[in-house]
Amino acid sequence: MGTARVVFDRWSDRYAQRMADVRSSAVRDLFAAATRPDMISFSGGMPEIRRVPIDSVISATTSALRDSGTEALQYGSSEGRPKIRQVVVDLMGEIGVRVKPDDLVITAGAQQALDLIAKIFLDPGDTIITEGPTYLGALQAFSAYQPNVVCIPMDAEGMRTDVLAAELKRLGPRGAKFIYTIPNFQNPAGVTLTPQRRRELLDLAREYDIPVIEDDPYGRLRFEGGHCLPLRALDDEVIYLGTFSKIFAPGLRLGWVIAPRPILAKFLLAKQAADLCGSAFAQTTAERYFADTRWRRVLQDLTRAYAERRDAMVEALSEHFPAEASWTVPEGGFFVWVQMPTFLDLKSILAEAVERGVTYVPGDAFYPDGRGRNCMRLGFCYAEPDAIREGIRRLAEVLEDRLILYRAFAAAGALPATDADERG
Repeated sequence: MGTARVVFDRWSDRYAQRMADVRSSAVRDLFAAATRPDMISFSGGMPEIRRVPIDSVISATTSALRDSGTEALQYGSSEGRPKIRQVVVDLMGEIGVRVKPDDLVITAGAQQALDLIAKIFLDPGDTIITEGPTYLGALQAFSAYQPNVVCIPMDAEGMRTDVLAAELKRLGPRGAKFIYTIPNFQNPAGVTLTPQRRRELLDLAREYDIPVIEDDPYGRLRFEGGHCLPLRALDDEVIYLGTFSKIFAPGLRLGWVIAPRPILAKFLLAKQAADLCGSAFAQTTAERYFADTRWRRVLQDLTRAYAERRDAMVEALSEHFPAEASWTVPEGGFFVWVQMPTFLDLKSILAEAVERGVTYVPGDAFYPDGRGRNCMRLGFCYAEPDAIREGIRRLAEVLEDRLILYRAFAAAGALPATDADERG
């Protein structure tokens, strides 16, 4: 993976203390390796934009400039253009969430929304609750504001609400600033919060008067199973984060946040300080794309491709991975979560995997405290099925080389201890 050059930083005593807690993105750190032409990358969550019709995007861009050129190239409102907010209103209505344009703000991707939410809610030392494991980009956004992160373990039905209830009782009234969850095809675990668990989570949030942040980038990418109503459809006090990145183009950096009006007012103040306003050009292009193209047909094609790749990965895992491994089988989204025996440190063998031409994200990136080192996230969203099968075969060879010790323990009847909390 190369040798980093050490550079003396004479400004180190000038930085804010909070920067000491900000971690680099494990995915971005792997980006250079992942873009090598000989590399099979399972590390990123890149949408399959090769299936987005470029001619339609060119047409949308041309229309944006021809019909709204003066507005598209000018500053805009902090809330976002009215037409793009109406697009969001229509999209949300299709999944059971009724909102008005004034209930939402357009953001520079959902990632900006995470940072701004942390900015308006968190003081150093505040406690927040997430799933464990959770989205590494959320941990990175939150960490700048120095919270104490409590991770609630998951099972096949999503966040364990029995553990959440016990943790909330331990923390006491107003003991946590918010609960952050990715209920659909969770990143990184791939599991979906069941309807019953959704109701239980919201009941607990109301009981303890804690805001719930619902991050839903993958909700429209379902391969199988029935639609689950968003948390926001069940409770209009939920703060909902959405994105155009998975249904159109991540390069436009467009997302949105829906929240109760008092929270939205604070959010707008934070956004104005961050960027004044979003890109009117990007918003206008998206408006034209959703108005003038058969975008649902494109999304159906994307979803079929992701389903085919999920199947290729799961089949290859079953064929090649060692018997000691287990993994999730998501009903949608981008990711499979793999667990190995807890003594195996998958971060330590990443360099060897890269040498063999395959990348993944070690599981500790998805926890705030170093747990999950025996796990990995595998993204099936971008590589073609044949490349996925080959990448899994290569990765299996790396793991087999490290399991000799484990099998020796097993033969002697002295297996190393396991930690259920690290198994997702």
